[in-house]
Amino acid sequence: MTGDLAGRRALVTGAASGIGAAVATRLAGLGAHVVVCDIDADGAARVAEQIGGEALPLDLSDTKGLREKRFDADILVNNAGIQHVSPVDEFAPERFSFMLRLMLEAPFLLSRAVLPGMYERGWGRIVHIASVHGLRASAYKSAYVSAKHGLLGLSKVIALEGAAKGVTSNCVCPGYVRTPLVENQLADQAKAHDLSTDEVLSKVLLAKSAVKRLIEPGEVAGAVAYLCSPETRSVTGTEMILDGGWSAS
Repeated sequence: MTGDLAGRRALVTGAASGIGAAVATRLAGLGAHVVVCDIDADGAARVAEQIGGEALPLDLSDTKGLREKRFDADILVNNAGIQHVSPVDEFAPERFSFMLRLMLEAPFLLSRAVLPGMYERGWGRIVHIASVHGLRASAYKSAYVSAKHGLLGLSKVIALEGAAKGVTSNCVCPGYVRTPLVENQLADQAKAHDLSTDEVLSKVLLAKSAVKRLIEPGEVAGAVAYLCSPETRSVTGTEMILDGGWSAS
């Protein structure tokens, strides 16, 4: 179902670990030449060496530096992101702005940077790793939820503009994935909810999920690979939801 990506060039952000590394590995396995983009230069280099790609150390929160960049890519996967858990009245404005730069403005700028080449070639796949939080809200995650909701809107606009030019744009919306981002927020969630970290997993993170387990990064990578395949020419402006049934309730 995923097709052959031989000869395609893919740019994957946040690809030094977690979902991004899984996506980079999957796309490389399908024949794509993958540019592993991450602020973690050593991690990016390590993944790039493992998959035969190339590393691109880049701070995506420096959006001023991204404005005039152009990237040659047939596939763009906007994955880079962070989490911060805090009530709105205590949420630092600087942190809020930083997260929106990283998770909404940077995807816009990267999409803007690759689209001219995609339009010229008449083929392109843009996949945004959003979240079930692009569809549902959770307390204490104002910046993350805002960014992910915005990412879904951005994706739909790109889909409409690129449809006649061979470019698709879609979001993958997973629930909680077994990544450092999720593992690192357990302590913050425990503090916010006055629970133990074990209770956070069962009573908070997976409380609304019908499937009571964390999603594996490879599952998300499989969804991305499908959306990048030749079979998805008519799949655009939509969301692939991997949330264990969260949004069904």
